[in-house]
Amino acid sequence: MKMFRVLFLMFSVVLILSAYNSVAAQDRTGDTVRITTTDGNILLGVIEQETDTQIVLRVEGIGEITVQKSNIRNLQVIDPDRIKDGEYWFENPQGTRYFFAPNAIGLKKGSGYYQNAWILFNNLNYGVSDNFSLGAGTIPIFLFGTAAVPFWILPKLSIPVSNDNLHLGAGALIGGVIGEDSGGFGLFYGNTTIGDRDKNLTIGLGYAYAGGTWSNTPLINISGLYRSSMNIQWLAEIYFLPGIEESGVGIFGGRWAPERFAVDFGLATPLANFDFIGVPWLGVTIPFGN
Repeated sequence: MKMFRVLFLMFSVVLILSAYNSVAAQDRTGDTVRITTTDGNILLGVIEQETDTQIVLRVEGIGEITVQKSNIRNLQVIDPDRIKDGEYWFENPQGTRYFFAPNAIGLKKGSGYYQNAWILFNNLNYGVSDNFSLGAGTIPIFLFGTAAVPFWILPKLSIPVSNDNLHLGAGALIGGVIGEDSGGFGLFYGNTTIGDRDKNLTIGLGYAYAGGTWSNTPLINISGLYRSSMNIQWLAEIYFLPGIEESGVGIFGGRWAPERFAVDFGLATPLANFDFIGVPWLGVTIPFGN
């Protein structure tokens, strides 16, 4: 009998806490939300009132709209600053990189992306924490009948410094060739990024090695990203070796980036030879996770 009373008491406490949490979870009055209805319509507004069966939403330029909860497919609480000209600018899942070079902004824990460039280059990156990500890549040249397969890993450390507008980063590209005793290759770098995921500028410096020998001259990278609309971004990515003439190479172009994928397009061209138009760059990226 005593055991029954203890179990009953525990059950009552759990029930009360669950009921409290449910009520607390429903108290979203004043929150800015993005509602997707069962018929595919998207509503952006502020919750004025919420009951067990409906939500009264204040939509800018329209007024109050009553939405039945049975007609809601998805409700997402959002940052009101991400609504621009009546459109919700989802957080940029492509804001941690340029065409190829990373910036110092970190992938969020549990998020990642798969990137394919020029058909053969494949990268997969994942946020282990908000400050550290790990990636890997390869070129599947075994499809052409060779036993040698290049591969690389991509660790990256990101440290936000000031109000999420200044970031310091460090990382590496550490690679080798399966099927050959090449001694490996890679690049160790540090970089600084000014800005956020929608607009930023990065300056980086790295030292490369191959076959056990390190370069004497650093590789400098200057890259920038500007998000001009919800789905369009503009990119520039420049590499050069200081003190060495005609060493500069740049990739210039844009990115069409809806929420669930991105297509990068541009031209890779030597900076000292403007008579050469450039080599087309084409890449596809698919984000995943949080």
